[in-house]
Amino acid sequence: MSKTYAQEIQYEYFGEHLDGLLRSRKDDLYGIVNGIDYNIYNPATDKNLFVNYDNSDALTAFDKKCENKVKLQELLGLPQDRRTPMVSMVTRLVAAKGLDLVVRMMDELLQHEDFQFVLLGTGDKVYEDWFKGLAWRFPSKVSTNIYFSNELAQRIYAASDIFLMPSNYEPCGIGQLIAMRYGAAPVVRETGGLKDTVRQYDKYEKEGNGFVFSNYNAHEMMYSLKRALSTYANFEIWIQILSNAMNSDYSWKQSAQEYKDLYQKLINK
Repeated sequence: MSKTYAQEIQYEYFGEHLDGLLRSRKDDLYGIVNGIDYNIYNPATDKNLFVNYDNSDALTAFDKKCENKVKLQELLGLPQDRRTPMVSMVTRLVAAKGLDLVVRMMDELLQHEDFQFVLLGTGDKVYEDWFKGLAWRFPSKVSTNIYFSNELAQRIYAASDIFLMPSNYEPCGIGQLIAMRYGAAPVVRETGGLKDTVRQYDKYEKEGNGFVFSNYNAHEMMYSLKRALSTYANFEIWIQILSNAMNSDYSWKQSAQEYKDLYQKLINK
């Protein structure tokens, strides 16, 4: 499901006791990252959004995203302010999604940083209860939604400035792909498909579509999220990141071509 994951499963930690076999067949092991349907996940036509927008002009897209943000803030009962950065997670509430890192650092972040945090998802009760408690402790900064709604998910992607996905492991992941399509910069850990699709923004080269950290460590996640929040305050740079994210191509067209090339290679053997 991704080139990096194809490498990772050859190690004991990821291999689930098959790592030896996979290493012995490494020349026959290929990783092709998943794609998303750009007709379905299209902020220009998505009927779930409050306001539609596209990637033709980053300034306009940012302005429309702010309109979506204010509407979502109103819907969720958060203070309405288009200037406040919104960090979101749309996820299964399970350990594999890196939630232990979030549990460790989110209180501290919310105490010292100015942002709103929106969560949508269901899963293990221990995480459901913790995120409910987070919303109780920070009622003006946090909206916890313990259910799943495709409509709300799309509205969150469109309203968010930053999408947090600190997975312990991630064969591919599509949350970061949808987030970028909708102009939300992912903050991810370098693992599996996250490493293959999200590139650290370089302000000198003006390249990259998000923010990454290497180790499964709560402080590294915190520093990466802080870096994203401080970058958001620089309007010119943020517009470039938004443009880079929205113009990243992770449609099935790309992945389908890789499958076609692989099949052709097998035929020619």
